[in-house]
Amino acid sequence: MDETPNEAPVYNSQTSFSCDGRQHCSQMTSRAEAEFFIRNCPNTRMDGDRDGIPCENDSRF
Repeated sequence: MDETPNEAPVYNSQTSFSCDGRQHCSQMTSRAEAEFFIRNCPNTRMDGDRDGIPCENDSRF
């Protein structure tokens, strides 16, 4: 799994998500995508309380 730089593709065999530099909940299209990003991509800003649950206050998910 390659984590550098932000644009480096990181693929999961079960998803089609890849690290592309997005960092914020407003840039995500689903909770699954946000979870992929916080687990696999550097410099995300979606888990302020660091409990492993991204975008907790985002009412879209």
